[in-house]
Amino acid sequence: MMAERGVEVDHSTINRWVLKDAPELDKRLRPPLHPTNASWGVDETDIEIKGEWQALDRAVDSKGNTLDFMPSAKRDRKAAARFCHKGLKAQHTQAPRVITVAKNAADPAAMEPLKAEETIADETALRQSKYLNHIVEQDHRNIKRIVKPMMGLKSFNSASRTLRGIEAMHMIRKGQVKGISQGDSVSQAKFISESFGVRA
Repeated sequence: MMAERGVEVDHSTINRWVLKDAPELDKRLRPPLHPTNASWGVDETDIEIKGEWQALDRAVDSKGNTLDFMPSAKRDRKAAARFCHKGLKAQHTQAPRVITVAKNAADPAAMEPLKAEETIADETALRQSKYLNHIVEQDHRNIKRIVKPMMGLKSFNSASRTLRGIEAMHMIRKGQVKGISQGDSVSQAKFISESFGVRA
């Protein structure tokens, strides 16, 4: 894009822009998001950070809308519970009626204390099924397609900031923002430019 406009920009400059602006885009994106439904699909995928494979927890509703995401050093009971808390605090989500997960033992282990502290209702069902969770697994591909060419992220902090931007753009493209239809690149560009107070 910059080359088309006759502007030379080093890749490190673009990286600095991403680290600075990606969290801000994610923050400004949240208020106008459409509400998601109460059927959660939760799964983790692997991302490379500083030469090591780490977990990226992701959740979508039954229509494929992003609920939330969270990178973590490992996928254990505490991380699963922390991710559930984060998802519930999001402005556009509602308490789950059912949570579909894969066969990770961390998820059922986290459910009991979450119900005991009344973070989620006793009636909330946990379904462990790899085959029922295909919506979130398919959604991973769009994130991996962008992360993979990066050949690994350099630190947990930079990974977290970069992923916030990638996930924010993914939500915009999916039409999760009020006033933006899926695939409408014109309204997408307008939303981003207006969010940062710049001309498209």
